[in-house]
Amino acid sequence: MGVAHIDGFALFVENALPGEEVELLVVKTGKKFGYGKVINRLSESPERVPVENHDLLRSGIAPLSHMKYESQLVFKQNQIKHVMDKIAHLPEVEVKESIGMEKPYAYRNKAQIPVRNINGELTTGFYRKNSHELLPIEDYFIQDPKIDEAILVVRDILRRFNVKPYNEEENTGFLRHIVIRRGHYSHEMMVVLVTRKEKFFKGVEIATEIQKALPEVVSVVQNVNTEKTNVILGRQENLLLGREYIFDNLLGKTYRISAQSFYQVNTEQAEKLYQLAIDLADLQPTDTVIDAYCGIGTIGLSFADRVHHVYGVEVVKQAINDAKFNALKNELENVTFRTGKAEDIMHKWVEKGIRPDVIFVDPPRKGLTESFIDATAEINPAKIVYISCNPATLARDLKHYATLGYKASSIQPVDLFPQTNHVESVTLLKKIK
Repeated sequence: MGVAHIDGFALFVENALPGEEVELLVVKTGKKFGYGKVINRLSESPERVPVENHDLLRSGIAPLSHMKYESQLVFKQNQIKHVMDKIAHLPEVEVKESIGMEKPYAYRNKAQIPVRNINGELTTGFYRKNSHELLPIEDYFIQDPKIDEAILVVRDILRRFNVKPYNEEENTGFLRHIVIRRGHYSHEMMVVLVTRKEKFFKGVEIATEIQKALPEVVSVVQNVNTEKTNVILGRQENLLLGREYIFDNLLGKTYRISAQSFYQVNTEQAEKLYQLAIDLADLQPTDTVIDAYCGIGTIGLSFADRVHHVYGVEVVKQAINDAKFNALKNELENVTFRTGKAEDIMHKWVEKGIRPDVIFVDPPRKGLTESFIDATAEINPAKIVYISCNPATLARDLKHYATLGYKASSIQPVDLFPQTNHVESVTLLKKIK
């Protein structure tokens, strides 16, 4: 959002860029800041591009789609520079230019689409920002177009079977979300129907109709979420058709992806990110490597055939099951995967005499815990490769690592989420002797 100041009071303004002069309507105020809406644009930034679908801004699907892509990349680089200065107090760490995409749209290999009743009809779309009002949307711009097409096909089949959409306020109705994954290289498609109750009348028949209409579909799964919650997926799953997973490729390796597996949504850029991380690590055939937060093994298995041994750890049991399967699928025997908290499992490995030369970390947005950072420093690897999806927690964690003798010389942003404010990055930390 653009930021305007009225007598020192900050107003956040959607669809406004730095340097623009606008007439705005104040729509909401708090004690420290408020929100404004552009009524009339008096001048335009040279960084602006025409907005063809304002719902992409209103919903937050593509909140930077009014900004030239080259400017988005600079914006993301500056995000990291800002937190490295203000949070980490490490302005000497170089933040390189963001690595972008040639075609920064139609990249997402996964969609999670809410289903609601609008004018008496089951409707798909996305929520208006900061609300639970559904905006009917058919072209999501940043998703694989085949996924966009599939959403409409599935929607129309569900309408035909009179499936009742979920009512959030009353916690009634049946279908909550449609989740679709599509392999970037394999083109295999999974459809997950998230329901409020387990009993699914004509569920197998509906799944069969979906597969008939969409030949790429190899998996139709019912996910049961009985809770009144904003969390999309529940714990229970029932297979309606095909298998419980799809396959796809990443950096030449094949991976099994289940409904709840973490898998980077932008395959093309994930390959750049992981290859960059591998190159920065300068891995040697004698190296022992720990892949913390390993998920289904996508990072560790990418380089397992060029090091002595890879040890992966992850708290999600299903992800570790997938990682073990993926190791076998790719005929990699020098890998060990364990379920548990990374710092606990790492200490057990060290007690057995395993001493890693390199540790890879790829944590969620909340970053690393202090106990994990302390544990990695105690283990004393020569290098730590930090893949981050949140500049603020990256800066916080690098500040902590610096007090333990691990220094970063540069950070490389990689744009995995064009048209949004999110940015990934990779940083190499070396032990200062």
